[in-house]
Amino acid sequence: MPKRPTLQDVADAVGLAPATVSYALRGERGSDETVARVRAAAARLGYEVNPIAAALASGRSRTVAVLCGSTRDLWQQSLVAALARELMNRGWHAIVADADGHPEREDALLAQLRAQRPAGLLVAPLDPFAEQWEAVASQLPLVAIGDRLSRAPSAGAVVFDNASGVAAVFDHLAELGHRRVAVVLPRRPSTPDRPAERLVAREAKRCRMSVDLVRTPPATADRGEMTAHLAAALAPGPAGTDSPDRPTAAFCLTDSFAFGVLRAARSLDLEVPRDLSVVGFEDVDFADLAGPGLTTVDWGRDAVVGAAVGQLLTALESGRGLEVRTIAPRLVVRGTTGPAPTRR
Repeated sequence: MPKRPTLQDVADAVGLAPATVSYALRGERGSDETVARVRAAAARLGYEVNPIAAALASGRSRTVAVLCGSTRDLWQQSLVAALARELMNRGWHAIVADADGHPEREDALLAQLRAQRPAGLLVAPLDPFAEQWEAVASQLPLVAIGDRLSRAPSAGAVVFDNASGVAAVFDHLAELGHRRVAVVLPRRPSTPDRPAERLVAREAKRCRMSVDLVRTPPATADRGEMTAHLAAALAPGPAGTDSPDRPTAAFCLTDSFAFGVLRAARSLDLEVPRDLSVVGFEDVDFADLAGPGLTTVDWGRDAVVGAAVGQLLTALESGRGLEVRTIAPRLVVRGTTGPAPTRR
């Protein structure tokens, strides 16, 4: 079996000390000519830098930890994949951890990730108010997605203009003649960056609509349990599917919830959008493949990923401070919304 080239082999090939070669390979010291010569020799010999050794030598790795609330949620699933891909494109590596909807698991995973000494952390937090965020942000650059971390003012964040998104949905449903809307939202409490109940109440009043708040099990729940729960909230009254005592539209705070509503509507023999209009709030990759295509709010995943990864790596590479960036939404109208059914 051929011997794997070592740093000493590269040093012998260029006539330099191993320490000088190590610095040149990392681009930390040496003239452009020296760096080019060392890297050419390393490529010729087939030498590859050991990332663990490099991290120990430099005091930091080129690894970023990515912690998400639950990859069972379709948006977070696609977000984590996009974050890892963007990091890889920029020459960094991702360690991905999934809290699976449990805040206590989020705490345990944070401790494990910190022990692996990543250079930085990207997180879609389950509990943005948790006390440990301050300690984490004091040790390494940290960017939160979706919520600011109130206990960690030095952390960066990418948040959503939820007010504009909610207003766009209510305007769309009002134009279609809907006057009673079921709003499907998580059981977790609202946060300052996602004040769901307040925004919904304000927009419903402005559009002169009545609203039923439907607290729904998380994406980690059993699919049958979620379908039954949503079906109970959407079930027609004794007068049939056009009864005035049921919502004619469902506005879901995640696309995962919207797909659950579509399943529930099918179980009730409600036709979408004739009997029930359905709106999501994320525009996941296959939202346009769900039946007639899901009407939803597009948050520009690429913009979110670029803003989060961009400011984290800028902080790591230049020492620049982190900031809060806001992403604006776009309503995407597809086939799951239509005129409100005529009441008899």
